[in-house]
Amino acid sequence: MTERPVVDTSVLGAPSAEHTFREVNGLTLHTVAAGDTDDPLVVLLHGFPEFWYEWRGYVKQFVDAGYRVLVPDQRGYNRSDKPAGVRSYRISELSRDVVDLVATEDRETAHVVGHDWGAAVAWDVALRYPEVVDRLGIINVPHPRVFEAHLTSNLTQLRKSWYMFYFQVPWLPERLSRRNEYRFMTETMRSGSLPETFSEMDFDRYRRAWDRNGALTAMINWYRALFRYREAVPREQVQAPTLILWGDNDQALVPEMAAESLVYCPDGRLERFPEATHWVPHEYPGRVADLLLDHLR
Repeated sequence: MTERPVVDTSVLGAPSAEHTFREVNGLTLHTVAAGDTDDPLVVLLHGFPEFWYEWRGYVKQFVDAGYRVLVPDQRGYNRSDKPAGVRSYRISELSRDVVDLVATEDRETAHVVGHDWGAAVAWDVALRYPEVVDRLGIINVPHPRVFEAHLTSNLTQLRKSWYMFYFQVPWLPERLSRRNEYRFMTETMRSGSLPETFSEMDFDRYRRAWDRNGALTAMINWYRALFRYREAVPREQVQAPTLILWGDNDQALVPEMAAESLVYCPDGRLERFPEATHWVPHEYPGRVADLLLDHLR
């Protein structure tokens, strides 16, 4: 673990919280860590286009409930390393980052929770490294087999996924985003969520993260790698007990994929949020935290 200058942790509300830098899978991940090092370990994975800040309101609740918490900036995001090239962002690399991150705590297993792209990585970790995941928490991203099936056969889902095809274009999405002060991301978050879900202070923090050197290309390279590198996993069934949380008004994903994903989880449970959108961790933080903590217990 490499020590670097820390930043303010007051937003987390947990006295034990600290900003650390962990050497994993050949690179350095900036990681928020909090809680007693002897407590059960939980890894919280953010989605696109966020960073560790997505989980700021959850850290204290998990620590108070008796957990050790790690919240990384995933590779390419914010203060973590941003390796060059699309190949560096294959899903297998993203999953290996999480496995190695768990090992930095001298642990062999952890609970893994993810939202959006973080949930896609969480699914992959559970399928590729089932021995590492104690319990799995998934928020608004389907099982990979379900998403693949809908993307190739469901016209509604295909239309909703237009941005994924847009991101395949070299350099243009980055240039346009910077020219209009990242309006694509801020408007996607603002218009696709319940009123007042995100504040202008939130967007100021996000813009600073997106504006870091190389960050925007690295973030978009996750989508480019998804289309260019089809990586099979050794299994489809999830061994870990799994909780799926789903906002039914998700602007990017059709709701029927939630129940279909549960088919791949023999020990699974689905909780729907009828009024929520894709941004349910921000819209219903109290209920989301309660359901996740109940699941981990």
